[in-house]
Amino acid sequence: MGTITFILVLSFLVFFHELGHFLAARYFGVKVEKFSIGFGKAIYSKYWAGTTWQFAMIPLGGYVQMKGQDDSKPTLVETGNDSYNTKKPWQRIVILFAGPFANFILAAILYFTIALMGANTWAAQIGNVQENSPAFYAGLMANDEIIRINESEIKSWDEIGKIITTTQGTLQFFVKRDNQILVKTIAPQISDSQNIFNEKIQKRMIGIAPSGKVITLELTIPQALVYAYEKTIFASTMIFQGIQKLISGIIPSSEIGGVITIGKVISDASESSFIALLTITALISVNLGVLNLLPIPALDGGHIMFNLYEMITRKKPSEQVFMFLTIMGWIILGCLMILGIYNDINRIFLNG
Repeated sequence: MGTITFILVLSFLVFFHELGHFLAARYFGVKVEKFSIGFGKAIYSKYWAGTTWQFAMIPLGGYVQMKGQDDSKPTLVETGNDSYNTKKPWQRIVILFAGPFANFILAAILYFTIALMGANTWAAQIGNVQENSPAFYAGLMANDEIIRINESEIKSWDEIGKIITTTQGTLQFFVKRDNQILVKTIAPQISDSQNIFNEKIQKRMIGIAPSGKVITLELTIPQALVYAYEKTIFASTMIFQGIQKLISGIIPSSEIGGVITIGKVISDASESSFIALLTITALISVNLGVLNLLPIPALDGGHIMFNLYEMITRKKPSEQVFMFLTIMGWIILGCLMILGIYNDINRIFLNG
């Protein structure tokens, strides 16, 4: 069942990505010869509306094959008003960007759906107060429920951290304890901490930790839209930063996961709950969008770079350079896939 869920989720994400390319290409009058979910030999295909729609044997990706643009033939040139080759560089960039953009839009839709169904989060309830901290001296205690900070109503634990780190000066905490509302004035202090990449940082803190109580947010449609936007931006930012940390060596290459890890995460989420599955699907969708924008020649980001070069210099890269960089791009991607699978297998044996 987990394998089937994995294939369905991945095919769903690939379909949206390629649909973005397809719609943008058709908007600019480019003929799309083939729309494929999967690679390799077709197991089902149907010709409709000028395009061959197919499912292929290897369900680990997909592609749209446009007239005048074929990644298996990087130097292909075809003429005609319906050819990718004859479109202006900015139009080609829009077509290329439309795929990753579709993944971001899909993630936002999924997060919006999660918000309406009832997103789970930590309650704004204190579990622990650090000794000799601003919260300790202000008299905050375990099980206190923070309901307001200054003029901002508090619904979840995340909101507490946002206000503390983004404001200046002292803060007024309105705390519910034994059915009474207490007002505490607290001056956050700059303290040592760690971010999600285990880097040492300094930030404003008051010395409290959550109780771990989980609540379900009840959001209106406007609030759900804000939730979806913030979650999509946060996920995109974290993935971009993660790639940067990986390149700089802060995150070891052993942390790279492959298709086995992705499959396990999707399978575990599907067994947990439908909302968990939607959350993982949204995160992977953002991941696909970000990764496809990397300036690697075999990816959308690499092709965008070629077109930006053409816009700036008023000439296309030479065929030799284009072919060499594209082949290098495929080699880089192949190495990353092999590394991911190698790490997956290592984890299986280590955990076994």
